[in-house]
This record gives sequence, C-alpha cells and structure tokens, in this order.
Amino acid sequence: MSDAALPTVAEVRAAAEAVKAALDRHLAAVERRTGDEDPEVYAAFNELAAAAEEYDELLYDRYDEVTPFEIPTPEDGVPYGGPAEPAAFSVFIRRDYAVVEPPRLIAQAERVAAHDRDAELVHGGTAGALGVLFGEYEPDEIASRYKEFGLEEGDSTLWIAASEEMAEPGEWLVSPFGHTDPEDVLHRFDVSSVFDEEVDEFDEDEEPGLTPA
Repeated sequence: MSDAALPTVAEVRAAAEAVKAALDRHLAAVERRTGDEDPEVYAAFNELAAAAEEYDELLYDRYDEVTPFEIPTPEDGVPYGGPAEPAAFSVFIRRDYAVVEPPRLIAQAERVAAHDRDAELVHGGTAGALGVLFGEYEPDEIASRYKEFGLEEGDSTLWIAASEEMAEPGEWLVSPFGHTDPEDVLHRFDVSSVFDEEVDEFDEDEEPGLTPA
C-alpha cells in the first residue's frame, strides 16, 4: 500500500475512540438488559464488533499491527435481533434427498395410488411419484422411512424464526420463504455428514490408546 493510501493517524485514533464508545454502550446495554435475548444487547454487540473490526483494519494498514482480541460471533454468523418476547414463530425446514432407486420410488407411489383414488399419478416418473408420496405421508414419516422409498439422505436444517405477531391467513402463501430475516432466527439445528467427517478427522489425529476427554 502506498503512503498516500495509508490511513491517517487521526483516522486510527478516531477508530480507537469509536471502540471505546461502543464498549461503553455495550456494557450499559448489558447492565439494563431485560432478558437473555435482549435486542438492545444484540444491537450493542453488533456495533462493538463493527467498531473493533474497523479499528483492527486501520491499525494494521497504518502500523502493521493487530489487536490482541477478537469478538466472537454465533455459530450461524448472525446474532439474534428479533423481539425479546416473540408472540409468534415460524418453523422452516429443509431436507435434501437423492433419488438413488427410482424404480422403488415409483413402485411405492403406484402402490399408494392403487388404494387411494385421490392419489393419482398425474405426472409420470419420479416427479409424479414424489407428488403422490408427499400427498400421502407426512414429511417426518418420509424422513424416518426414506430408504423404503429409494431415497438417500442429504443435509437438513431447521430454523425457528420469531415474529411480533401471527401472520394473517394467506398473507405469505405467495412467497412463503421470501421474508425470513436471519436476525429473527431464534434457534437453528443442522444435520450434515460434514460434522461426522470432522469427528473422523479428529479421531485419526489422536494418538493410539488415548481417549478424548
């Protein structure tokens, strides 16, 4: 970086003052918080994190130095910023499946259609079969019996998103997943083989005969 592009001493000092002020606001918010998920605390947390990051960048650019601390973020990377006492909530679920045995999937759908007049195979192949099976079985039942339908599990996630009030009937049906703010997610539960691989890698690094604490 050229000298002309370097932050000025005044800019670095101003960033340091901003961190001090953000620290004071964060402490004040913590001292008067109304619960474990107080929105003012989360807002102050975000301000402190942003101020610290700005100061760290300017300090490095000007003096080639870094701060000795790092403000952690939640595992999902977005701190909760929704209502402290939600009056309603939404549950968002995504489960991925691979169709590994199409004949088995289609056979199961044909079996359902043979005993249920409403379960007609409108479309052929796996597309029609999926419509029949999900019309007959609850998603949780398919999740517990996926092998019977010729499927293979992929990643899955479940989000619980808070809101101030219950949506009006039909309000979000046009775009059911288009209005979810990550800051409104109270809890998130992820399932992935990636986590199993991380555990396996950890086990491989252990010395023989040692038991993890």
